[in-house]
Amino acid sequence: MDLTAYIRDVPDFPKPGILFKDITPMLQEPAAFREAVDLLADLLDGRQVDALMLVEARGFIFGAALAYRLGIPLVPLRKEDRLPAATHRVTYSLEYGDDVMEMHKDGVAPGSRVVVVDDVLATGGTLAAACRLVEEAGAEVEALAVVIELTELSGRDLLKGYDILTILEY
Repeated sequence: MDLTAYIRDVPDFPKPGILFKDITPMLQEPAAFREAVDLLADLLDGRQVDALMLVEARGFIFGAALAYRLGIPLVPLRKEDRLPAATHRVTYSLEYGDDVMEMHKDGVAPGSRVVVVDDVLATGGTLAAACRLVEEAGAEVEALAVVIELTELSGRDLLKGYDILTILEY
């Protein structure tokens, strides 16, 4: 299945000059969504993974289905002040501004092997922040799993040393 047929380009969103890759059409087609989750699961085959860390918001969509399929725990990484218990937090830069990401301090046990899941790797700022949160908790980043990598934005440069798994590149 050609999953690129289910990615919509939205120019000038969320601000002028940004070409947003919208995964909504993929979510609206069950066969395409299933294919994306299956491909992500295939990329993780044979790896020891104790938990998935899901980046808000669209990482929740793919990561929850993936956690269900793999039968492993998921841990939400949320924006500032949205988690009710004690948190680790990190400030990071996005392609279009700054943000804060948090995770519960008891989200993963020290020594756990974690895969961070998100829909898109752009500049790498969000995933780098997620990696810092995983490591602050004493866990290890096994891999980063994304649906789309925007190669021209060179996000990999910020993520040297991490294993990046992706199913689509633009």
